[in-house]
Amino acid sequence: MSVELKKQEDEPELLHAVADNVMTITLNRPRTRNALTYAMYEGVASLCAEALNREDVRAIILTGVPRAFAAGTDIAQFRDLRTREDALAYEAKIERVVRQIEDCARPTIAAISGACTGGGAMLAVACDLRIATRDARIGFPIARTLGNCLSVANYARLESLIGAARVKDLVFTARLISGEEAANAGFVSETVDDHATLMARARELALTIAGHAPLTLQATKTALHRLRRRAAEVDGDDLVTACYLSEDFREGIEAFLAKRQPAWRGK
Repeated sequence: MSVELKKQEDEPELLHAVADNVMTITLNRPRTRNALTYAMYEGVASLCAEALNREDVRAIILTGVPRAFAAGTDIAQFRDLRTREDALAYEAKIERVVRQIEDCARPTIAAISGACTGGGAMLAVACDLRIATRDARIGFPIARTLGNCLSVANYARLESLIGAARVKDLVFTARLISGEEAANAGFVSETVDDHATLMARARELALTIAGHAPLTLQATKTALHRLRRRAAEVDGDDLVTACYLSEDFREGIEAFLAKRQPAWRGK
């Protein structure tokens, strides 16, 4: 199976290549800073599934074209989200994609430069390792932009990675942190100077991991996911629907698309 999504200019929105047992998946929608369409989400998931059936893939790198990793979900797609069922279906769709990355038997590395926010940041969190350029911009600015929330499963992922206090800091302040601060917080394991160095380091890391015992790596991934997922069993549907069906969420969408400040009402 080959995944190739098309943009209006007939350029692929999702690129992938395999060399030396490493699959590199590249988000390629530069005019929107790689804002993710549903097809792009599904394409990443499909490639991770495809990798399991390829003997020539021992590790996966997920990255974006140089200016951005991924600036979240394409906001225009939220205009059709109107009902409780729509809200829960959206979160279920994203959860399936994130779990496909997490459960992939091949080690995954997120190579982050530029914007890495919202849903894009969650794709990075789903990867086993994350490295970034020092000037990357990482965060979850939803309290400033849309007025929605993360799923309980995604809050659990973040809390497991960087701790509850830092999750609150990022969400409450809606600020974006640099690659350097992300390394200090434990969000990424290391930083480099620029995108070219980032990709070289990601490839070096992938080749090292690809040469190690695959069953050891898979057992480690699975054990840690089982431990973390206990926390995600808490029901959070009421939180998701309260935010996604609010007047504030509709205001956030329209304000974002109109490039103006939203007028929050808490309703």
